[in-house]
Amino acid sequence: MSIFSNLSALSASLLTLGLAVSTTAQTPSVQTSFPDVPPNYWAQPFIQRMAQRSIVVGYPDGTFRPEQAVQRDEFAAMIRKAFNQEQVRQIPSGSVYQDVPDGYWAEPAIEEAYQQGFMSSYPSNTFRPNQPVSRVEAIVTLVNGLNLAPKTQQTTTTAPTRRIAKKPIYFPLAITSLMQPLIVPQAKVAKAPTPPPVESQTTAVQEPVAAIVSDYYQDSQRVPKDAVDDVGIATQKNMVVNYPNPKLLNPNQPLKRATAAALIHQALVAQDRIEPLPENAEAYNYIVRPEISQQAAR
Repeated sequence: MSIFSNLSALSASLLTLGLAVSTTAQTPSVQTSFPDVPPNYWAQPFIQRMAQRSIVVGYPDGTFRPEQAVQRDEFAAMIRKAFNQEQVRQIPSGSVYQDVPDGYWAEPAIEEAYQQGFMSSYPSNTFRPNQPVSRVEAIVTLVNGLNLAPKTQQTTTTAPTRRIAKKPIYFPLAITSLMQPLIVPQAKVAKAPTPPPVESQTTAVQEPVAAIVSDYYQDSQRVPKDAVDDVGIATQKNMVVNYPNPKLLNPNQPLKRATAAALIHQALVAQDRIEPLPENAEAYNYIVRPEISQQAAR
């Protein structure tokens, strides 16, 4: 009886192991390479890294279509996979976008992108999910949603206490500047000089940011006025990626899927969530780095 018991136990173990192996073998792997993104394609490292994290995915036919324009619903889905920000506002109870029906594939991503302060709606409670995203819209979306601040901001004299909404600003694709730190005075310190007014601090921050845009980009005059500061902040953070000429922003052109992967990659680098590309990578040359231009001009 003991022999039969041992054989039964062994058979059960082998069956369990076989089921486990079978289940593992059936788990689909993440696609990180695409036939239309060859190794020498300029954005290949960005696309591969984002595909490894399932932030960007291919199409059912296995292609990535890197030159295809990104729609608002698609960009919301990328944002949802890449970031997990705190909610800064909520969709009113019972309120839904008229052009985003129940069960729409990107409905959860669209709602989260709105609630986290990344994207905004259009008048008449519409989202326009199939509308292409412009390059400047994508930059402003990330800067506002991630609550980024200029490198030159003096954190010793200002302290963000909570995230508040700014007045909406409208581009061709209706982006709003949603987030900014609330400035509060510093606590009294013995023998400390009197801090300058808040207005002076704001001016001191904004001037160099705007100057970066006008000094670096050859087409800076095409940047919408209300987006200049956000573009300058993203440029300071080395988030902007321009191919083939880093000094041409082409702000109002549609955002391509390849550039979207590069932009989100650099936003994650700016947050210290992933390692930057190695400097010897060809794609590294298309990352906008204004500090290099300043050093060369000296």
